[in-house]
Amino acid sequence: MKRRIALLLSMLLLLCALACGTPKTDDGRPTVVCTIFPQYDFVRQIAGDRVNLVMLSKPGSEVHGFDPSLSEMSMILDCDLFVYVGGETDRWVDDLLSKNGSDLNAVALVDLVDTVDEELRPGMQGEAEEKPETDEHVWTSPKNAIRIVDGLADALCALLPDEADAMKANAAAYVKELESLDSDFQTVMAGAKRNTIVFAERFPFRYLCDELGLTYYAALPGCSSNEEVSLSTVSFLIERVREEKLPCVFTIEFSDGRIAQTIADATGCAVYELHSCHNVSRADFDAGVTYLDLMRNNLESLKKAVN
Repeated sequence: MKRRIALLLSMLLLLCALACGTPKTDDGRPTVVCTIFPQYDFVRQIAGDRVNLVMLSKPGSEVHGFDPSLSEMSMILDCDLFVYVGGETDRWVDDLLSKNGSDLNAVALVDLVDTVDEELRPGMQGEAEEKPETDEHVWTSPKNAIRIVDGLADALCALLPDEADAMKANAAAYVKELESLDSDFQTVMAGAKRNTIVFAERFPFRYLCDELGLTYYAALPGCSSNEEVSLSTVSFLIERVREEKLPCVFTIEFSDGRIAQTIADATGCAVYELHSCHNVSRADFDAGVTYLDLMRNNLESLKKAVN
């Protein structure tokens, strides 16, 4: 009897969520829901105010392990275009699509580029998987960002065919900016004194490092949920900084920086941030910070690291 009541309550909650989900805008604009910041900003650059744009992850929040509420699932099912990353972090999307996919207009970033698997490098803490997981952080490479923008432009033009010419022009202009960013990264590496970096965190920059020919060492692989880093891993990274005479160690956004500071205290190196663009703070979000802003800051940090 209790199970039957619980089931009825769950059904009522779902129906309530479906009834109370984010409504369509009354001005006729289609709603586009994006799971995290990179695709949110890409859509913003292409479509501008032609769409009602929603970022599912709250600014400042941890995006790994995100679990949508019933109202958020309702919003996704009711939107006109759903953009997500794909991969292990978005397994909940696979379940949603398997149950409702026939009517959901969805684009996965990992389907727009050539992907690689996460890599367990020497000294890195983690367990070898029976089957390596796809590295989801495809947007961290400017070249991949260009491919993603092209794919999203196609989806948006199909959604708003009357606005296609204007959005194609926006996408083309934005791609030129991404090409300039990519060129600047290549120029930095062409004149670099060294090509090794050390990360005191999980490592979301595989695609960028592969493109730039950077050797990297990190505490944890891509989207590792392991929050504890062993003493042996920290010691290994300290030795890499010393042996390579590296001027800095890197952290990512929202890090407490404890491991990086330990390495810095032991070696005298500086601590810099590389922003993965997963998410941004509430202040940055409200200020309108962009993917290009964050990646330009990364470029300046990388200059210090390799020179």
